[in-house]
Amino acid sequence: MPHTKRMKVLVVADTVREELLETAGGSPLLPDIDLVISCGDLPPEYLTSLKARYDTPLFYVLGNHDLRYKSSPPLGCTSINRRLITYKDIRITGFSGSRWYNGNVNQFTEREMTGFIRRLKFTLWRKKGVDWVVTHAPPRYINDEEDRCHRGFNIYRTFIEKYKPPLFLHGHIHKLFNNDDERITRYDNTKVINCYGYYTFTFPTDGLS
Repeated sequence: MPHTKRMKVLVVADTVREELLETAGGSPLLPDIDLVISCGDLPPEYLTSLKARYDTPLFYVLGNHDLRYKSSPPLGCTSINRRLITYKDIRITGFSGSRWYNGNVNQFTEREMTGFIRRLKFTLWRKKGVDWVVTHAPPRYINDEEDRCHRGFNIYRTFIEKYKPPLFLHGHIHKLFNNDDERITRYDNTKVINCYGYYTFTFPTDGLS
């Protein structure tokens, strides 16, 4: 699929990074950001501030701790939960929430998440697949952990095997990284990236296309 322009993307998840909102000489700390994506567990006010600071579109999914978005949604931002959108020729879908562990909001069983994905089957067929998948939880056995809360979804791994998206972006797994290469696990032809804190990449460069 042709991409006519390089795009620099900022992905945020799980923890507020105030330095992203600071300015240097009146400009955002990170220059030339074309798109912001949130993988969840962040205050809606933080997303509103990021949207205003970088003056770009901002797409988001919800994490298992995002309780206030219905009453206080982030201003000017777009939820991509259980949707397939096209942005600058890039097909993007998203799925909110984590595995069920205590019955709070934005927690789902494997069966429920499988149902959500099946409901997109016709749209995925009509759009001839997907380029980026944005989730809160990771796929099972890829970047996840073994406690009930932080296990990933098996259906995400099946999704990757079937649709082979170049990128799968997630949060939920709190981990410090010495360098960005440690965030990335390749599964088939997909790069599964833990975006905890924040992560930037350019597309279609950086080997991500």
